[in-house]
Amino acid sequence: MEIYTIGFTQKSAAEFFGALKANGIQRLVDVRLNNVSQLAGYSKRDDLQFFLRSILDAGYVHEPSLAPEAETLKAYRDRQIDWPEYERRYLALLESRHVETMLERALFEFRTVLLCSEPTQDMCHRRLIVEYLDRKWGDVRAIPL
Repeated sequence: MEIYTIGFTQKSAAEFFGALKANGIQRLVDVRLNNVSQLAGYSKRDDLQFFLRSILDAGYVHEPSLAPEAETLKAYRDRQIDWPEYERRYLALLESRHVETMLERALFEFRTVLLCSEPTQDMCHRRLIVEYLDRKWGDVRAIPL
């Protein structure tokens, strides 16, 4: 199973939607904690739903169970914890939420992309989601856009 990943930061709307269109994305799963921030620009929830439908005829799903906890995210952004500690806490959160049983594999039966804000997936929870699902489900691979 292939799961695409993308962040909106440092991408124009043309680059963002162009990448989704070029890869035939049919569904976007928003894994952000806050998807209505004014700082999100074209990726604010309601605007994003409209653009996905209008430009790509693609669906939108917000999946808060895949979002990090506010306290952990703040601690990382404030440099109170480093990336390895963030990663440890986030993976423990996914485990405690049992996302592998809560999520349906059918969510990814169409070309699906996980969205958050980080420009690359290297130090981003969207990569951790795919790796976690691979350990639980097997045969899951991230394709970063």
